[in-house]
Formats: sequence, C-alpha cells, structure tokens
Amino acid sequence: MVREQFQYDLQALQQKIIELGELAKQALEIAMEGLRTRDVEKALEVIDGDYRMDNLEEEINDFALMLITKQQPVASDLRRIFISIKTATDLERIADHAVNIAKSTIRLGEKEVSVSLQNLEDMFKIAIDMLQNVIQSYREENLTYAKKIAEMDDEVDELYGKAIREFISSIPNQPETIGQITQLSFIARYIERVADHSTNIAENVFYLVKGKHYLLNE
Repeated sequence: MVREQFQYDLQALQQKIIELGELAKQALEIAMEGLRTRDVEKALEVIDGDYRMDNLEEEINDFALMLITKQQPVASDLRRIFISIKTATDLERIADHAVNIAKSTIRLGEKEVSVSLQNLEDMFKIAIDMLQNVIQSYREENLTYAKKIAEMDDEVDELYGKAIREFISSIPNQPETIGQITQLSFIARYIERVADHSTNIAENVFYLVKGKHYLLNE
C-alpha cells in the first residue's frame, strides 16, 4: 500500500509538471498575439498571470521534497523526482520569457513597427512546437518526440542570427527606430531562450528514460 501511494504521488507530481508546461505555453501564445496586434491588454494579462506559474513551481518543489523526505525513494525514483524539479525550473523560465516578451510589447507601444517580424514569427512557430513536443515527450516518456528537439533548436538559432542581422542592417536607414530594434532584438533573444529551455527538458527526458546524460544542443 505504501508503494502504491508513492506511485500515485509520482503521477501527481508529473501531472503538476504537465500543468506548468501548458500554462507556460499558453502564456507564450498570448504574449506573441499581444506583440502581433500591439495589444497592451494581452501583454498585461501575461504579466498579471505569471504568479500562477511561480506558485506552481514552488508547489512542485515542495511536493518533490516531501516525497524525498517521507518516502525514502530508491535510485530510479530519485532520478524521476530530480528530473521533475529540473523540468519545473526550465518551464518557469519559459514562462518568465513570455513575461519578458509582454514587457517589450508594452515598451514598443502602439506605433507601427518599421521592420518585418517574419523571422520572429518563424522562430516562435518552431519554439512553440518544441515546447509542445517536449511536454508530450515528458508525459509519455517518449524519446521520439525528444529526438526532434535538437534539430529544431538549430533552426531557431539560425533564424535568431538572421533576425539580428536584419534588425541591425535596418538601423542606418532608420536611425530613429533604434528603440524599436532594441526591443525586437530582445524578443528574438527571449524566443531563442525558450527553445534552449525546451532542449534542456528534452535532455531531462533522455536522462529519465536512459539513466544517462545526453547533450542535445552542442
């Protein structure tokens, strides 16, 4: 009965991680929609809702610590709990980047953006797919989803470099837009970091399933 309760608690811990991932994904989507439409209300919605993810991360950490101290888990269970804590940290960082995108959107204001956002859109599409894949990979402990992440991360990195080059090259012709370019460059960086954190989670899944570390973004 004790072991059955412990397995139930491990499943509950996993479900909390998945919930945090879904909240982070939702925050990113709202933040990006706010950027597209220059909607300050959507940006504020992301900022105001961040406490939910902060609180959930704390809840996950407290729950994991309780399992360690009260259940005396064996090595494989300890690995599962350790990965849960690491994954929660990466997901909370992803949520923080959604907040950062929202804050940059507010700083941009309602004035028309003078450069193309296509590279940002392309980066975001891949990054959000990465996050969806890695949440699915964690849920199912399925390495098929996790294996896609490294290649997708390379695509995001390539688009990030392209975006920054295009932003910088536009400054001589439009020096008055340097404030906009700065904020858009920050947003590109935030999206790139979302992809990096998803890659970290994919590495966590590999460690969870295989019991050894794999570096996917080298």
